[in-house]
Parts: sequence; C-alpha cells; structure tokens
Amino acid sequence: MQKLRIIVGADHRGFELKDRLVAWLRSEGHEVEDIGTHSTESVDYPPYAFKVGEAVASGRCDRGILVCHSGNGIAMAANKVYGVRAAVCMNVEHAEMARRHNDANVLVIGQDYIQPGAEFEMVKTWLETPFDGGRHARRLAQIRDYEARQLSGKGS
Repeated sequence: MQKLRIIVGADHRGFELKDRLVAWLRSEGHEVEDIGTHSTESVDYPPYAFKVGEAVASGRCDRGILVCHSGNGIAMAANKVYGVRAAVCMNVEHAEMARRHNDANVLVIGQDYIQPGAEFEMVKTWLETPFDGGRHARRLAQIRDYEARQLSGKGS
C-alpha cells in the first residue's frame, strides 16, 4: 500500500473509533495528523470537518477521514470546502465505490452505523482503490464547474 499523508478528525461521538483508526493507520506506515477531538466531551463537528477538508483541498494531506455518530452532519460540513468530495461509507463496498466512481478524498464514517471490526478493512479498501476516471471524471468535472460558478457568484 502506498504511504499517504492522512488527516483524521472526529467529534465526541466518533472519538473512540478515530483513536483506533489513527493507531492502525500509523502502524501501516502512514503519516497521520490527528486533529482531535481527544475526549468524549461534547464538541461541535463543523470545525473538525473544515480543518480536514482544508488540509485535503490544499494538498497538504493526501486524504482525510472524519468520524461522528452518523457521518451525515460532518460530511455536509466537509463538503462545503471547495474541492472536497466527502463520502459517508458504511461498508467495504461503499468505500470502494466512493473511490472508483466519485474519487472521494475524504472518507466519513458513522461510528454507530458500521459493523464492529469492519473499519480497518473499509479504510484499507478506500485507501487502495483507484479512481476509474472515464465517464466518472466527466461527472466530477460538472461538479467542479458548478462549485466554481457558485464561488464566483454567477450561480447555476
């Protein structure tokens, strides 16, 4: 497996899974930046999503991983960062397709919605799966074009 720079963040509901993933990713030889949270004390998820998204979108990190209770809110926040393609994945097949068809650069995991013990295989698959390109690249270009128009204030 190619060694990557990976930034990982979570809110309080994803803290425990995040810590397990950080340790596992480091044991696999990846360079991992853990931005927290570092306890089960309640925190808001948007700042973690934005930090992970900005690190990936800027190229400072190759990929990002976010964890919370369901994955939905933190994914919505991460996808507000221009250039981020955050995908909520619940199993290995989701993770593979998020890479193959969507070139997802941020993996989002809902800690309470995955099978215990499945996280490592899911993350490994997501890290190793290439983007298929082809018709999928055309679709991603449409998304990037729309994002650019929105940022420029020109709408749709």
